[in-house]
Amino acid sequence: MWRRMIAMHAAARPIGSDPAKGAGWKARTEGTNLNSTENKGTSETAADESATEQTAADKSGDGLLETGDSEGHTHEDGHEHEHSHEHEHSHEDGHEHSHEQGPSLNPLLTREVAVEAPADEVSKAYRTVIKRYQKLARIPGFRAGKVPETLVRTKFAREIREEVLQTLVSERFRKAITEQKLRPISEPQLLDLQLTEGEPLRFKAAFEVLPEFDVTGYDTVRVEKPQTDLTDDEYETELGYIVDSQATVETVEEERALAEGDWAEVQFRGEIKPLAQTVGEEGVTSDTPMEAPIAGDDVLIEIGGKHTLTAFNDALRGAKAGQELKFEVEYPADFGDRKLAGQTVGYDVTVKAIKKKTFPERDAELAKQLGNSESWEEFEKQLREQLGRRKREGLEMGARNRMLNEIFARHSFPVPESLVQQRVDARLERGLRALAQQGMKAEEMRKLDFARLRAAQRGEAENEVRASLVVDRIAEMEGVTVSDEELNHEVLLLSMQTREPYETLRERLAKDGGMERVREEMRREKTGKVLYEKLAG
Repeated sequence: MWRRMIAMHAAARPIGSDPAKGAGWKARTEGTNLNSTENKGTSETAADESATEQTAADKSGDGLLETGDSEGHTHEDGHEHEHSHEHEHSHEDGHEHSHEQGPSLNPLLTREVAVEAPADEVSKAYRTVIKRYQKLARIPGFRAGKVPETLVRTKFAREIREEVLQTLVSERFRKAITEQKLRPISEPQLLDLQLTEGEPLRFKAAFEVLPEFDVTGYDTVRVEKPQTDLTDDEYETELGYIVDSQATVETVEEERALAEGDWAEVQFRGEIKPLAQTVGEEGVTSDTPMEAPIAGDDVLIEIGGKHTLTAFNDALRGAKAGQELKFEVEYPADFGDRKLAGQTVGYDVTVKAIKKKTFPERDAELAKQLGNSESWEEFEKQLREQLGRRKREGLEMGARNRMLNEIFARHSFPVPESLVQQRVDARLERGLRALAQQGMKAEEMRKLDFARLRAAQRGEAENEVRASLVVDRIAEMEGVTVSDEELNHEVLLLSMQTREPYETLRERLAKDGGMERVREEMRREKTGKVLYEKLAG
């Protein structure tokens, strides 16, 4: 934990050199939807009363480019905006001091310990390190083990100081926090370090600790269990989408009018009528801003279809290919496309062709194509089970989130700044990865305002840290644990998802502390499920 920090202090003391500049160092811790709508443009949703507006929340780089909080209750990008400075003084009496200002800490959770090691221990540590250097040093003109002590002290001053610090600082710090029963969760920052051979070692260390808070009463929260049974209508709707995806569309060559079951291929242009108008000397004027026209080409509309608006059915039924139509449509207030909901739209429509859809037979051959099933009955059984499971998991997850949010709302306490910054880093990394997948180049990313982006992520990052601390405390009280077998299974799933060999992934996670992070997240997820089973009624 101390190696990078100590190396910096040691590097600041080469004999005869100018004081070196400090460097910032990061704080760290141990640590197919049943209700979905097809992605449709306005050209399709205009005639479909079941359409809903497609959201783009998961396409915006995790809210990376937003200036406000980007998402509700739930990472390292390489762009650190930390500032540190070190003031060093060499005094005539031989004392050496260094003062380091590291990443900011939450003052409400910052603890500071003053540490001292006796002069004889300092001298002993110097002697031990110097003797080892004398024995191992290879310097031209001197036999191995015969290098003069004065030369070793001069040539290896920085390295000797670093090893002495590594030996004394970490040992004395651990002893101090053990005696005071403190548990740091951020990397300690050294303050007022004084190290001179033959004199006591003195320094102060500042760090953050976890907040004290009480979760008593969490088990009084109640949440209603949703009805998760898959209805026949839901099943038939999903099955219809699947079979429809296998249909073939052919143009009707005979000259006739559109009838029930036909598909009209149309080109249209629609203008949204203003909600309020004023009659004046210049005629009728709109009191509301004009909306941009909506238009579509080669759009298919089913005559008499389950989701086709009545106005479109009435206007198109009986029309022929090449015919031009004018009509208005009043959209219901709850229409899926918010742009059209509650609006009246005047349409100019040209019927380009009459189409017929031919659907495949629901037999064993189609079952094999769709799900590698041996029979249509087997395919339907598997599909119903899959859709039922998906609906149940989605609704239960929503109920769990509502339950947890109610628990979180009961707790307000300060959180460690080091953990908040870690979450900000994680959110930025996710966002940058998403932007890269969308095609953003590295040079474009470098132009982003990372100070603004970090500030925009802070609110949600703080909420996430607080939520995690609450869940961790409840997990302790409920005795929730994650076994090695469960952890290994999760890593196996990650390996399959990322296509990284299992052993390679496991070794990498073990090296960088990722295994424990995976275990922590699994424990939190498991705690949410345990609470749901306990509190849902």
